[in-house]
Amino acid sequence: MVPQHTHRTFTHPDVLAAAAAGASWADPETDPTRIDWTTRQAAAVIPFNVIDGRPVNPCESTGIRYGRNELGHWGEQVCADALVSAVDSAGHRWIVMVERSDGHGWALPGGYVDPGEDPTDAAVRELREETSLSANPSDPWVTTLPARYVPDPRASDEAWMVTVLVRIDFGPIEHPWQLPQPTAGDDAVCAAWVLADNFKALTTYLDDEFYAEIFPAHRAMLADALGSGE
Repeated sequence: MVPQHTHRTFTHPDVLAAAAAGASWADPETDPTRIDWTTRQAAAVIPFNVIDGRPVNPCESTGIRYGRNELGHWGEQVCADALVSAVDSAGHRWIVMVERSDGHGWALPGGYVDPGEDPTDAAVRELREETSLSANPSDPWVTTLPARYVPDPRASDEAWMVTVLVRIDFGPIEHPWQLPQPTAGDDAVCAAWVLADNFKALTTYLDDEFYAEIFPAHRAMLADALGSGE
């Protein structure tokens, strides 16, 4: 028997309202079977199938089979995230994180890659918009990693996120207070340098200092990038 959740349908009303209002992040088309999937599949970072005119998440079953949940783009949405780090004289690593305004926790600065935009440029742009910090995409200490699927809690089986992680080195420094101070902007409530010697240290620091958790879509990515600390 097919589990009942397999056929669950849901698109958040805010997505439908944004699409009707012409928001750039939301597809205006409400029926995915009317989309030219040949073009989108050809441009996909991670290949995916289309069955009966509907896209299929290539990496997980989310429990929402039809609809977009809280995401606006049918199929794959490519994002870019900036992992900005510095190491102090005591050997401790610090990274920049932002508190998301949607209540999903603390995350790396990042967002959508605009059509035709280079992911590295997108990560640097989002860093500036969300934290006021600047970087030069051409600097040798800016490293772009391969794209990866992220388990975004807003995703569905028909709308999902793929992100490109861009590492930016701001160190070494003598003391943490010498770091340029971020200022929250755009979709961020707060922006700060946080202790991140490894993933375990990061989660402990966020809990102790902000009573906060990491955005679920970034947990595995950060654990891979920082080391688990176990």
